[in-house]
Amino acid sequence: MDPKLTEVSQLFERFKAAFIRKDFDTCQKFLSQLKVLLTGFRSLPPLFEESPNAIHELTLARDIYEHAVVLSVKMEDQDAFERDFFQLKPYYTDAAGRLPPSPQEYSILGLNLLRLLVQNRIAEFHTELELLSATALENPCIKHAVELEQSFMEGAYNRVLNARQTVPHETYVYFMDLLAKTVRDEIAGCSEKAYDYLSITDARQMLLFSSDQQLSEYIKEDHPEWEVKNGFVYFQKAKETAPCKEIPSLQLINQTLSYARELERIV
Repeated sequence: MDPKLTEVSQLFERFKAAFIRKDFDTCQKFLSQLKVLLTGFRSLPPLFEESPNAIHELTLARDIYEHAVVLSVKMEDQDAFERDFFQLKPYYTDAAGRLPPSPQEYSILGLNLLRLLVQNRIAEFHTELELLSATALENPCIKHAVELEQSFMEGAYNRVLNARQTVPHETYVYFMDLLAKTVRDEIAGCSEKAYDYLSITDARQMLLFSSDQQLSEYIKEDHPEWEVKNGFVYFQKAKETAPCKEIPSLQLINQTLSYARELERIV
């Protein structure tokens, strides 16, 4: 075997051993070294040069980047996820005809869709969806993300939160927790606008919490401006502290009249 290929393979085995024992700091160190070593393989994207070990190198590199994506989820690093996913993506598209399908492909593609949904990048979500084959769209990991997006757009927030219990892969839990927070923040913002106050029971049900303790922790961490008193949650304090923008009515009237005079001159 090629000495470079042997070195990468051995280092990757050390990476996987550290990953299994959840030593993620060591994994990051090994991953940085692996990425540098992979630059020495000219068979990888974007060059795709032919060599006796090309298929082995491509398969190994794909496996490394798949582990890198999962590591970024374990580290709760969304920026690293995006970088590693874009490095991995050519192995699912450009190299698809040269490599056997990866068993991790659909779970990682679904994970990326879920990330875009959490980040409210809906246009990119649908762009990625359009690039998937009919077979991919039938995969449970992809269907899970699609159904979540539909529920989110319909405002069926209870379905979004309940979907956490039926995730198709354990790596999805991190993004599902982020999505749950996004949903609750959306509901909280609407509640502030619609009500001056709510009973704790109503607020708990509206924000889809299962206990008053969870509601109290949410208010303490995310909405300290709300006031909890005598069994009610008061939003009035939040409304009072919100900046009120004045509409420059006189300036708008003058501008409108000026436009009208200019139009008369033109006519």
